[in-house]
This record gives sequence, C-alpha cells and structure tokens, in this order.
Amino acid sequence: MSSTESSTHEGFTAEERAAMKDHAQELKTAARRSSRADKAAEAERDVLAKIAEMQDSDRIMAERIHAVITASAPALAPKLWYGMPAYALDGKVVCFFQSAEKFKARYATLGFSDQAKLDEGTMWAAGFALTEVTAEAEARIGALVKQAVS
Repeated sequence: MSSTESSTHEGFTAEERAAMKDHAQELKTAARRSSRADKAAEAERDVLAKIAEMQDSDRIMAERIHAVITASAPALAPKLWYGMPAYALDGKVVCFFQSAEKFKARYATLGFSDQAKLDEGTMWAAGFALTEVTAEAEARIGALVKQAVS
C-alpha cells in the first residue's frame, strides 16, 4: 500500500490516551474493593478527589453539579468514568461532567449517555456546554437528571 501526503493518520490525542489510561486504572481499582458499600463509598471519594484536583472554574461547576445530581437523583451512584465525575444507575453511566481543562476545550460539558431517558421526538440533546452553573442552570440540570432516571 502506498502512502500519499494527503492521507495521514492522526490517532488519539494525548488527552484521549490519558482518559483511556484513567479508565483502565478505575476498572482495576474497582475490582480490588471488597463489599458493595465499600465500593460505593470509595467511588464517591474518588469523584470528590477528582473534582478537588480541577482548576477553579471547572471545580466550582463540578461541585455544584455533583450536589444537584446527588440531591435530584439519589439513585445515581457517583463514580469515575474515563477520569471524569460520572453518575451511574445499576453500574451504567447515565451522565458525566467533562471539565474544559481535561480536553483543552473552550467550555465544560454535562453529558448524558444513551442510558438517560431524555428521548423527545426523533432528536434531543445529549450534551450541554457549561461556562457557569447559575441557579437557572441548576434547576435545568436537576430536571434533566430526574427525567434521565425516570
């Protein structure tokens, strides 16, 4: 096969490779924990520690989002997912917070997986850009999270 100058393979970015390594470590750590209660407590501590490591603007948003999600949908269990705070139902991630810094993005993102029951017609949003978490944003996040697990 010959190579041309116009076809280049870019592969994964350094940030994407780091996220995959984070996920592999998360799986190893979870496998080592003993009881279900220990796993849940440790997973929440891991999420809070990851949030505490974030830069100020991302950290402030992540703390507020964590509080809104845990209050609005107590059935969701905090856990790390690819190095990001995530919230799962029966072990499957429903939503997650992606800091702007992690992927060198312009804004942070609150994302929802296909497990979230946000279906609305034939097209609906599965991710939301965040530059600040206001009272209005908190109310919307709470409503979305409740809908996602209903």
